[in-house]
Amino acid sequence: MWRTRRRMRLGSGHAQRPDRIYDAAMAYTGGRIIHDADAHIMEPPNWLIDHADPAWRDRMPKVFTESLAPGEGEDRFIAQARRDHGDAAYRASDADQIMLRKNFAATGSFLAEDRSRAIDLIGVQSQLIFNTFTNGLLANAEQGDPAYAAAMSRAHNRAMIEFCSVDQRMLPVTYVPLADFSDAAVITGEAVEAGAAALMIASACPANHSPSHIALDPVWAAAQDAGVPIVFHVGGGGSLLSPRYFDNGLPPVPDFHGGAENFRSIDYMAIPYPPMQTLSTLLFDGVLDRFPRLKFGVIEQGASWLPGWMRNLDAAWTAFRKNEERLQALRASPSDIVRQQIRVTPYPHEDAGWIIAQSGPETCLFSSDFPHVEGGRNPLARFDASLGSIDDAGRRGFFFDNFVDLMGDVLVRHQLPVSIAA
Repeated sequence: MWRTRRRMRLGSGHAQRPDRIYDAAMAYTGGRIIHDADAHIMEPPNWLIDHADPAWRDRMPKVFTESLAPGEGEDRFIAQARRDHGDAAYRASDADQIMLRKNFAATGSFLAEDRSRAIDLIGVQSQLIFNTFTNGLLANAEQGDPAYAAAMSRAHNRAMIEFCSVDQRMLPVTYVPLADFSDAAVITGEAVEAGAAALMIASACPANHSPSHIALDPVWAAAQDAGVPIVFHVGGGGSLLSPRYFDNGLPPVPDFHGGAENFRSIDYMAIPYPPMQTLSTLLFDGVLDRFPRLKFGVIEQGASWLPGWMRNLDAAWTAFRKNEERLQALRASPSDIVRQQIRVTPYPHEDAGWIIAQSGPETCLFSSDFPHVEGGRNPLARFDASLGSIDDAGRRGFFFDNFVDLMGDVLVRHQLPVSIAA
């Protein structure tokens, strides 16, 4: 058990720091009031090992692979990144490069002491911060030994909270394994007590029961009572596709980064299916009804699927409720429950305006994916362009209000903006 509380600078402290950007209008966001629903730490190799309980350290995996630095070893690559970030000439271009440098090259990507500078230069009010490499490890651990999954989750959560402790604008996302009912409840309590801003769960089904099992109600109750949302993130759905889909007799297809086969168009198409299925199960089995103040976020899994999924939920509700008491008991149509409790981040290459028009102004959130390549060099401009038909209230919802709805109590505790002055 662990009870390390976050160390936060509260009040107006961060606004008075001498290193704060001299003019918010010169930040990437141009002085706009925006919350960022998806940002990341780039974990160094021993991240889990260093934060694990001593008895489990020998079993913790490394989380960074050499494939991200072709031709260089992990230690050498990280050491060079550290030297770059300590070089005055390199750092002199931080402002110009804030959305151009990616992964370990980005300011504040893995050195916690630099992240405040990065947030200043980007200009957002807060960042919901996820891991980069660990989701698959966490989800896979749940399919095996529950004790191992619990130990890995605790190591992850300690590391996330420590990284985010330097600035109250950094909102740490912790992980709760659902494989063991007792562990899930205990780890939820520990994470909330330690300062978790959100509780991430796998979108893959636990090995031996549904994620909607009533024995997990203490998890949802603790999250609701604390005002902490439940979130899903890409990488938490287990294996997206059978590898046989790629055995097509054609040459290998390079991935999104231009390197080894890792993330390609066919993989992309499968991303939303695990959270769609898990959220459908949670909704139909009444979890959202039993905990009506509990919010859910679906992060970095796109949103073009959202309107059709909402229609399918309503179609299933209409077709099956005559014979299913659980559907008869729902307080509203599934699509209305989605609008009340579920928030989703579109990718910047998607038509966010169309998604919002089809699903409702309450549903979507801005995200930068900083410092990942997938977030692009100018996500703000791409989102602005796609929101052309959305009115001012809808735009404000996308960039600010819907994040406040998802994170409300957390933002209040961190003394971060929850309203925009008229």
